[in-house]
Amino acid sequence: MNRIITLAITILVLLAIEWYGFQAVRTATQSVSPGWQRAARWIYWSVPGMLLLTIVLSVTLGSDFWGRFRGLRIFFYSYILIGYLSKIFMIPLLLIDDAGRLVRWAARLFSKPEATPATPSGGDAITRSEFLAKAALVTAAIPAVGFTWGIISGAHDYRVRKVTLKLKNLPRSFEGLRIAQVSDIHSGSFYNKTAVKGGVDLLLAEKPDLVFFTGDLVNDRAEEVKDYKAIFEKVKAPLGVYSTLGNHDYGDYASWSSPQAKRQNLEDLKRVHREMGYDLLLDEHRFIEQNGDKIAILGIQNWGTGGFAQYGNLAKANAGTDEAAVKLLLSHDPSHWDAQVRPEFSDIDVQFAGHTHGMQFGIETPYFRWSPVQYRYKQWAGLYKEGDQQLYVNRGYGFLGYPGRVGMPPEITVFELQKA
Repeated sequence: MNRIITLAITILVLLAIEWYGFQAVRTATQSVSPGWQRAARWIYWSVPGMLLLTIVLSVTLGSDFWGRFRGLRIFFYSYILIGYLSKIFMIPLLLIDDAGRLVRWAARLFSKPEATPATPSGGDAITRSEFLAKAALVTAAIPAVGFTWGIISGAHDYRVRKVTLKLKNLPRSFEGLRIAQVSDIHSGSFYNKTAVKGGVDLLLAEKPDLVFFTGDLVNDRAEEVKDYKAIFEKVKAPLGVYSTLGNHDYGDYASWSSPQAKRQNLEDLKRVHREMGYDLLLDEHRFIEQNGDKIAILGIQNWGTGGFAQYGNLAKANAGTDEAAVKLLLSHDPSHWDAQVRPEFSDIDVQFAGHTHGMQFGIETPYFRWSPVQYRYKQWAGLYKEGDQQLYVNRGYGFLGYPGRVGMPPEITVFELQKA
């Protein structure tokens, strides 16, 4: 019952926003022909109509709806962000117009009636309301165009970021070692195989010695990777591909017919890692040895703060690694670094993480960086250092929810190890 009430309230709020925004369309088109007015109104209401239909179908068909109709899911999230965020920019101008009308109405109540001045004939002057309505539509169009372009181009605009990692205890035999990192593939969100393959080709062209994948291969279900397995299994490196799990890989955000079904899903996902040739580290470590020198690669299950699952056991993964000159940790959530890695494991040199996606939206210049995700995560993208320990947060290869990226392109990171 609570779910139905919440859904009903949500629909009413959305419709109220739509109706309020429609006033701008009606005012802005009042001087055009009736045919253009009907077209503008039909276009405006067709999208919320489809949104309402999508919500009804998702409730009627149950939890499998989004999995079976991926295109509608993409439309749903895209419209919520593009449509309603645009209206957030539009509404202030409409409120200004309404406030002005309210003031004028109140003034008329307490003033003596005056003769209405004659309106000059001719001319193309528009009313204040029509001007503000058109300004509101233009204002709404700016974020709409930006976020639409983020879907068309930004979602697959893969960038290779090169980072030098300087490590105090790095043995000479490992200087110049190249490590590639990808994170947050979210294969259940993809809709363009050719573009996804292009990103993998970019990674392989860098010829890394090692590859790290730091979690979230899927959104919820192991079956989501089926169509992209042949692409990601091409990721190879001479010294191996090492992976770990992210919060989405456990199926915690999906509905399951039974606990056994959820457990089987996780086992299926682990099998996919093995079949692709990824060495999945579940609270484990591996040694890489060159000329008698060793570095350790540790990988733990998801461990995060702020309500995210803490399945990982870092003490278990770290046990038996004292002989390694350098320790590299694969841990999906960057909040793990401040919460446990730095306070309790000062012998871990670098944590490689993902998770934040840079919120798929932001501004990054040589002089200024900003994303809304920074209000949730202290470390949200790029390289961080405290003392002799470092953290790198990858901006993610895929996307979740909004099927695009604006100012925060998908990332392939290539590290070169150097002695500090």
